[in-house]
Formats: sequence, C-alpha cells, structure tokens
Amino acid sequence: MENKPIFTIDNLTVTYGQTVALENINLTVNRHAVTALIGPSGCGKSTFIRCLNRMNDLIPDCHVDGCICLGDEPCHHEDYDVISLRKRVGMVFQKPNPFPMTIFDNVAYGPRCQGIKNKAVLRDIVENALKQAALHDEVKDRLDTSALELSGGQQQRLCIARALAMEPEVLLMDEPTSALDPIATQKIENLISDLKKRYSIIIVTHSMQQAARISDYTAFFYMGKLIEYGKTDLIFSLPKHKQTEDYITGRFG
Repeated sequence: MENKPIFTIDNLTVTYGQTVALENINLTVNRHAVTALIGPSGCGKSTFIRCLNRMNDLIPDCHVDGCICLGDEPCHHEDYDVISLRKRVGMVFQKPNPFPMTIFDNVAYGPRCQGIKNKAVLRDIVENALKQAALHDEVKDRLDTSALELSGGQQQRLCIARALAMEPEVLLMDEPTSALDPIATQKIENLISDLKKRYSIIIVTHSMQQAARISDYTAFFYMGKLIEYGKTDLIFSLPKHKQTEDYITGRFG
C-alpha cells in the first residue's frame, strides 16, 4: 500500500459555466511526500487542489469530468461520502481562519462533530494535534483563551492542528504562508518537512524558492493545463519544457 500513489488523477477537466479552468489533467501524487503546485495566478492550481476534497462541489455551475482516486477508491462519483473524504483529506487555506472560540475548542471542533464527547479523549487529541503543529509549547497554558488573540503565524499553525485532529491521510495547503512574515513562514516550512513523515502534503505556492526548499515533487500548471511534473530537483535544474524554464527563472508569471 505504501508504494501506491495517494491520489491518481485521470483526464480531469473542470469548467465553470463555459469557462474551462482545467483541461485533461493526468497526475499521480506520491505518499509521504510534499508535492508543490506552481504556476501564474489563474492557471488552475487552486481549482485542482479543491477538486481533491471536493470543495468545488460548493460552487454553482462548476462541472468536473474525469476520475480522481484516493488510494484505490474513486472519490468523485456522487455516491462517495463527501464528509468521509474531507476527514481523510484536510485543508489549510491562504489566510488563517480560526473559529471565534477558544484554542482548545478550535482543535476539538472536528472530533466533536464526529461524535467524540469524552473530555479526556478530546484533551489527548488536542494535545497531540498541537504538538504535531509545533504549537503546543506556545499555547499550553492558555487553551481557554480566544484563538483570535494568537499571532498570524500561530493562527495558521492552529488551523493546521485543527486539520490534523481529524487524523487525515492528506493535507492540502493553498498558499499557507502568503499572509505571513518570513519568521512565521520558516516555522510553517519546517513543520511541513516534519509532517510529511506521517502525511501526504500538497501545497500551492507562488514562491519558487519555497517550492524548491520544501517539496519533493513539483507540478507546473499554465492556463489550465499541466505542463510538467516530476521530482523537484529535476524540474528546477533540468526542466523539459521551455515554458517551465521561463516560469521558474522569472521570465514570465
């Protein structure tokens, strides 16, 4: 099982009304690795990542064709349990979005929704998730204070902890450091490197330097198409396509 891709995407096409956002995407995402999605704004990166946990289901006039398999299971047909999918595939957004409640309640929110009520069990889940998100030592003495009092970087790590509390297999991150300062960004990047030992991570980033630093694989999207995909060191040192080379060297985008 470990050697099988966590995601297999075949002939994925996504349209918003008459607009084609993604066209005929074929891609396999490896387990316990960081996969970076790069490309200019509007190229389809966020649309792609939102297909993986079916966030696009919430958008009117969005139509998805093709097949997405999580492990061996096709997860894009109507009969697949979307709640189960989002438990297995967590997501962290561009801007930190803590709930207006305590730090503890933020992390415990998902498990409570799953029916876990035992206080001791919830404490263990919250403590473990905060430790994995490298936040526990900073907040352990103020779990009952509002999450909105945390700094931006702490809020983003709290959102990561909130996702990890659901014990997902995959963590999707849509530009998770774009709203953060360099020190907070470095903490998130260090965290991602630790988390890939337990999770498969897919990250959208506009920073070529970030993609080169933290990812094992890189996919370059341009105008709704997947131009190139492979090991990050090869994509950045020996790209096969001139479009890829032009983008990563800053000639456009």
